[in-house]
This record gives sequence, C-alpha cells and structure tokens, in this order.
Amino acid sequence: MLLMAVYWVTEVIPLSMTAMLPAILFPILGIMKSSNVARAYFNNFHFLLVGVICLGTSIEKWGLHRRIALRLVTIVGVNPAWLMLGFMSGCSFLSMWVQNTSAVTMVMPIVEAVLQQILKAKKSGCSGKDNPNLQLEGRLITLHIGQPSLECRKIIPPACPQPKQKGPGFPLPTSSNHKDRMLCKAMCIGIAYSSSIGGITTLPGTSPNLIFSEYLNQIYPDCNDINFGNWLLLCLPISVMMLLLTWIWLYWLFIGSDFKFLWQCGGKMSEKEKAAKKVIEEEYNSLGAMRPQEIITGVVFVLMVLLWLTRSPGFMPGWASLFPNHSGYMTDSTVALMLGFLLFIIPAYGPSRKYEAMISWEEFQALMPWKVALLVGGGFALAEGTKESGLSLWVAELLTPLGNLPVLATITIASIIVTTMTELTSNAATSNIFLPILAPLAEAIHVNPLYVLIPTTLCTSFSFLLPVSNPPNAVVFSYGHISILDMVKAGLGVNVIGLLAVMLAVGTWGVPLFSLNTYPDWAPVLPGFNSTMP
Repeated sequence: MLLMAVYWVTEVIPLSMTAMLPAILFPILGIMKSSNVARAYFNNFHFLLVGVICLGTSIEKWGLHRRIALRLVTIVGVNPAWLMLGFMSGCSFLSMWVQNTSAVTMVMPIVEAVLQQILKAKKSGCSGKDNPNLQLEGRLITLHIGQPSLECRKIIPPACPQPKQKGPGFPLPTSSNHKDRMLCKAMCIGIAYSSSIGGITTLPGTSPNLIFSEYLNQIYPDCNDINFGNWLLLCLPISVMMLLLTWIWLYWLFIGSDFKFLWQCGGKMSEKEKAAKKVIEEEYNSLGAMRPQEIITGVVFVLMVLLWLTRSPGFMPGWASLFPNHSGYMTDSTVALMLGFLLFIIPAYGPSRKYEAMISWEEFQALMPWKVALLVGGGFALAEGTKESGLSLWVAELLTPLGNLPVLATITIASIIVTTMTELTSNAATSNIFLPILAPLAEAIHVNPLYVLIPTTLCTSFSFLLPVSNPPNAVVFSYGHISILDMVKAGLGVNVIGLLAVMLAVGTWGVPLFSLNTYPDWAPVLPGFNSTMP
C-alpha cells in the first residue's frame, strides 16, 4: 500500500501500471492467489463505466451537449455575472452524466468564442467584424490529457492578433483592460470548478463515487444503503450550494463586490453584452431543429436516469422488486450496460440510407478511459489484499484511540487530509489509498462506516488548487487566461466552501437518509465492542 501510494503521488511510472503491482506482488508474497487477484481487477464498476461512456459518446457525437449548454446560457441572460452562472450550470449538469473532462471540453470552446466576442466589442480593441474562425464545428473533440494545450489550440483560434508568449493557450489581446482579464479568469476557472462540483451529484458522475460504491459492495456485501436515488438526495443540495457560493466567490474575487445585478432586472445592454448575446444566439440557431439522433440520445438519457432512480429507491418498492427470486442480481450497471448496448443497435438514420448505428466501436473506444479502468481495478485489488492479509484489522486496532474524539471532529480531520492529498495525486488514486484505511477507522471507533466514507469520498473530488490536480483544471489552464496563482487563490475558497457544505449535509439530512447515528448490522463488530452499543 505504501509503495503504491508513493508511486501514485510521484508518478514515477504511469498510474495504470502502478495499479498492476498487486497482481505481481500479492502472489509472490503469498498474500493472494493470482487468480483471486485477477478477479478483483474487473467487476461491477467497469460495466457501469462502459454503459455511461456509451451514452457520453452518443451525446458528444450528435451534439446534444452543445444544445443543452447553449440553451441554459440563453435562459439566464448575457450579463457577465449571469452568463458566468449559465455556463457553470451547464457544465455542472453535463458532468453529472459524463466524465468531468469531457464536460469541460464540450463547454470551453463555446465559452472561448463568447469571451473573444466580448473582447472584440471594445471600441479600442480589434475590428468589430465577425471572425469566421469562431464558428464552432459540431465535431467530436478528442482530448489527450498529456498535452491539453496542443488540442485546445485547435478548438478556437484567437480572435485578435496575439503577442508572442511562452506557455500554452490564448493570451488576451493587448488592448484588453484589467476588467476584461478578470472576467476571462472568472469564467474559465468557473468552468473547471463546476465540472468537479457537478460530478459529485450522481454515483456515475465521477470516478471516486463509483470507486466508493463498488468498494462498499466488495467489503460490505450486505450493505444496500447506497443507491442512485438516495445519493442524489444527499448530493444535489450540496452541488447547488457549492455552485452558487462558488459563483459568488469567483465574482467577488475577480470581477468586483457590486452585487446589484442580483435584484436589478431589464435595463439597456452594453456593447459587450450585445456581442455575447449575438454569438450565443447564432450558435444556438446554427444547431437548427433537434435531429432524430439527438432525440434518441435524449430519450436513452432520460430512460437511464429514470431506471436508476426507480430501481430500488428505498422509501418504496422499485422495479427490481418485480424479480423477487433474483434480489440483488440487477444493479445500476445492468441498466447502463443494457441501454449502452442498444446504442450499438439503434439505427442513426431512416431506411432511405445505409444502416449505421448510433455509435460505433471506434467512437466509443476513443472516449473510453482504459487508464482509469486499470487504475480503479488496482485499487480494488489493493483493498482485497488489505482484507485478506489482516492489515485492515491491524490498522483498526491502531486507530482505536481516535474514538475518544468527537465523531464530527474525526470526520472533519479525515476530510481535510483527503482534500489536501487529492491536490497532489489523481482523485481515483486518492480514493484507492484512503478507502482501505478509513473503513477500518470507522470500525475501530464503532461508527457507521458511511459516516466516514461518504464525506471523504466527496472531498476526494475537491481538487481545485493546481492545474495538475485534475484534467479539467489542466484543460482550462491551457487556454492561457489564468495563472497558477489565480487558481490557488480561487481554489482555497472553494475548498472551504466544499468542506463546509459536505459537513453540513452529512451532519443534517444525511443522518436520517443513511441512518448514520446507528452502527449497522452489515459492518463487523470488533473485539472489545458489544454489538448492542449505540
């Protein structure tokens, strides 16, 4: 575990290859048989990931993401503050259902086009003529995280002649003033942060959530407390609070402390607002009417969400109860995989054209994060090894003195440690490192494991400080509008917002939702504790 943690933090070798160490070392050291280790690498998580990526591929291929994002922006208006909230809301909504990186790469080209039009609207800036290079193409954007700047440069060329500058992305026009630069900083950082905020809302929204869900199934097979519905009930208010407070924080930090726009309606639009409105309307009108392919994708999307919500909602019998003889056989991954499978069969066009499915294997494979699949598999193998070797029980005994602290203090300390760690290593790696430690901690202090694991899992996604903290940050940083110092200043405030929101949620409506005040029957009772203790 220590060796893998060091390798994951320092990235001396690729993350996915570090995840292969259990397959090498566990059999050699006599901890687990090779066949047993191999089984831990591929499980329910991977089927869910495949199904979700199938849907994400169809959304990107047929441009449904652009329609959703532009529609949300047109609803909120073109005042800089409301425009910022509109883009953040759109990116956050998309990241609930697709990978955070994909959500950012979908939204950032539109944001860049709007920003360049706002900058061109200045009388002292560049020519007011339309730049044909700003017309967005409805094509699939493939992003290589290793070199985000090279890919992002191809998406939107700069609207004005640029001075030579070292580093990636788009420097602002030399004529732009301080307020313009601050607006660009706020908009870009808001997109990066909103993708991470939206990702925590649903179980398939981000890797740590999926890892947590599968870890519970693996270590506590009798635990049925976590499903798509109650996770959404817990995390949707957290996301909404974080999104609104982050929006206000970024506006205050970069744009100003004048919040009169919150209660002012109507009024004459400035030249910049007219320019922004024009480019957004042109982009939305260029999409035309919804195509059949977009409708099919939307129907599959809605159907997947409804089936997830109604499978086993907890407060009432779900459709899974229709199969009483096969209780627990069907999971969210069954739904995702079935609908993802259908996208390879449903024809994209009518009978008048040659048959072509909604998505192809090549398109799916271009978006499938195989590196993440291997990385997560290594984490599951590591967790299984800690259980088989007795390490988890030994750690639990060492952590027993922490039971003298108030439970909320213990959870807060653990969440702060995880939030700090996730800035330096990938979110998935952080989850894989801490879950096998925190679950025994909860058992040692005789606290419901969910009370510790849920907040720390959510805090794993709060990697806001550095461009290298997660891929969405790197993508946005590559556009050249922000510096590392900008991200650090903004990220510190958002980390505090996120930590407080999570502690509030888990300590209030999370308690009755998951019965966090009682020690569950599905968790082991360690020696020294009476099973009837509160």
